[in-house]
Amino acid sequence: MKKTTPKSRSVTVSDVAREAKVSKATAARALGGYGTVSEKAHEDVMAAAKALDYRPNELARSMTTGKSGIIGVVVGDIENPFFSLAVRGISDAARAAGFNVILANSGEQIEAEKAAVRLLIGKRVDGLIVTPSESRDVTHLRDIHRSGRPLALLDRALPDLDVDTVTVDDRDVAIRATRILVNAGHRHIAYVTAVDAEGHELRDLSQIYTSSVRERIEGFLAVCHDAGITDPKRHVRLGATSPEETRRIATGLLSTPDRPTAILASDSLIGLELFKVIQALGLSVPGDISLITFHDADWTSVTSPPITVVDQPVYALGKSVAELLIRRLKGETRPPERLILPTSIIERGSVGPPPEEVTGGSRTKPSSD
Repeated sequence: MKKTTPKSRSVTVSDVAREAKVSKATAARALGGYGTVSEKAHEDVMAAAKALDYRPNELARSMTTGKSGIIGVVVGDIENPFFSLAVRGISDAARAAGFNVILANSGEQIEAEKAAVRLLIGKRVDGLIVTPSESRDVTHLRDIHRSGRPLALLDRALPDLDVDTVTVDDRDVAIRATRILVNAGHRHIAYVTAVDAEGHELRDLSQIYTSSVRERIEGFLAVCHDAGITDPKRHVRLGATSPEETRRIATGLLSTPDRPTAILASDSLIGLELFKVIQALGLSVPGDISLITFHDADWTSVTSPPITVVDQPVYALGKSVAELLIRRLKGETRPPERLILPTSIIERGSVGPPPEEVTGGSRTKPSSD
């Protein structure tokens, strides 16, 4: 009676080789997809592997071939629908090219990002895709680049790091979104973002270390200054890092006598909490507060009214950055690329004229003319 390998231990390459009646080296080459193996030996090895339910040891294979077939990905917040959809694009492109993906979450914290990078390198990933949480501390990213592992950046560029990068034009789209509010007559406009700083208030753009956030605020402030809005920084709020914090910030912002008549939210999670607070305070969109949010999340089209959004090509961002990295992994050498994907604004029903006009420093109801 033919002996079978006990199920109490993992099936090894030696077990497969014995079953296929080939040498261990031949079995390893067939299973690892490297070197030269005859067609018959390859068929025998694969049949034996299937019969024994062989599961490859990825670490051992990576030590033999120098390749793990794995791409490491570090994003800012996996709960954010933006990153979820981007990772879907990365995963689809990776799978189509024969790679697997390991995902890590930084929580937009630089130390957590560094730890995630160390972990992924320890897993012997072939290359990394990172959404950098800030631009002032990139030593760990330089180390990846120097190690010979390809690195690509998702959504946020680093001017001092010359690697493949895929972004949108954050400054330009923030300008377009803010102009919609200004053209509707708004002069008290707020911008709310998750990036934190002491006091949650913007004193200077040097506080902002995340490139995409800084570019959006730059665009927002530029339009406000062009419209003659006095001190637009006073309505910029930082630190909307959780639903609870966002609600606290929104409640404070909307409970002041000088409350904004329009808000631009930096992502759909913040936009949703703002919408809830507006309703909880007995205010209406757009009657009392006009609202625009980045990212066309599912909820934005089913509220009453539906929300005007900055529609970013999120899936394409993920797919494109993965494709750039995979080209590197397959040996292509070329200068680093920066792809800037186009965005659009979907105008719905959440923007209207301000409920009041500012005249001589005080608020008055607009005339009915």
